[in-house]
Amino acid sequence: MTQALGVGIAGLGTVGVGTFKLITEQEQMITARAGRMVEVVSVASRSQNKERGIDTSNLTWHTNTIDIASDDNVDVVVEAIGGDEGIAKELCEAALRGGKHVVTANKALIAKHGLELAELAANNNVSLLFEAAVAGGIPVLKCLKEGLAANQITKIAGIMNGTCNYILTTMKDAKRDFEDVLKEAQDLGYAEADPSFDVDGVDTAHKLSILASLGFGAKLSFDDVHIEGIRDIAIEDIEQADRWGYKIKLLGICKHKAGSIEQAVYPAMIPNHYPIASIDGVDNAIFIESNAVGKSVLVGPGAGSLPTGSSVVADIIDIAAGRAGKPFNCDIDQLKAAKFSSIDQHEGSYYLRLTVKDEAGVLAKLTDILQSKGISLESVGQNPIKDKDAVHVVGMTHVTSESVIAGAKVDLAAIDAVLEPVCVIRIER
Repeated sequence: MTQALGVGIAGLGTVGVGTFKLITEQEQMITARAGRMVEVVSVASRSQNKERGIDTSNLTWHTNTIDIASDDNVDVVVEAIGGDEGIAKELCEAALRGGKHVVTANKALIAKHGLELAELAANNNVSLLFEAAVAGGIPVLKCLKEGLAANQITKIAGIMNGTCNYILTTMKDAKRDFEDVLKEAQDLGYAEADPSFDVDGVDTAHKLSILASLGFGAKLSFDDVHIEGIRDIAIEDIEQADRWGYKIKLLGICKHKAGSIEQAVYPAMIPNHYPIASIDGVDNAIFIESNAVGKSVLVGPGAGSLPTGSSVVADIIDIAAGRAGKPFNCDIDQLKAAKFSSIDQHEGSYYLRLTVKDEAGVLAKLTDILQSKGISLESVGQNPIKDKDAVHVVGMTHVTSESVIAGAKVDLAAIDAVLEPVCVIRIER
């Protein structure tokens, strides 16, 4: 049998430990599928005495992480450190320059520096793979690169952050507000102590930019992703969505239309019958629309030690078997410098919620402004606010444009009877 493939794991947190366990506990099966033995020979982490539930006593241990890139017994470096700069980036660059393959779960690193790392890999005749960087255990990148290779992709959308999905699901089921559920998610380990990347949509945007590049053959452009998070979603919005037969989900959406690409992350109302509306808790779901197959939906755990480790090990097996392929499914110089459209060009229906004084004539003022902007309402209602002399006025518009809604929002907020900022949520149908 061919010489064993030596794996070095940098970072023994959630992903690194999951990867280690899968390789060591499923050695026989992995060997059969890879065509050669795959073994962990080296690890790198600053703390050697921390209890992790794995036995590393027979391995080479590097307390200086960058040293794993020059370990002669390592053929593949697994970067499980995280972050788009610093040691994670330096390690990947050093490993690739040293002729070692790199597998990473680091979506921020790939979204920001994926093209330069891919070029470095090509120049040194090694592989750079990152299946685990998007949607954890869901093999969505392999689906785009392999299963749908004969298709033109027109749209990719989905739930790509388990923390946000958990928060929105729990807000609906338990009728609790955002801050309360966020605290619970942090206590359960679903949210970080600083949850900004998750709840502000940045994590989803990293993943979306990678999907857009692979799906549409475009150069990565994270800076062209419109990003909104879920901090402003109130329980009133979730309950109103439910009355109308919708759920609110944080979506990442990229579309290829009329020669340009739209990349956006925002909370949206989606009909209950839509396939991903039923995906609750910490799970992820990716919807792909393509010309030959039509609609495909992939569902599964978007994070976690073993699910994410599963994607890391799948990439390692591809390297061992000699079928790794190109990081972005083509040579870097074949990726297009695409035109990215602004969110201002978005068209669709919108949900509006206004908190207003409960007095005569207010509704007429609101509708006059909407009519002056050419906005017509498909549905409208008033919900009293307990113990307050105020009401929530809610409406669902017919199709209009982002710029029109933005102008209406400014004019509505200027009415004296409007007590809080106007809430606007896009509706995806």
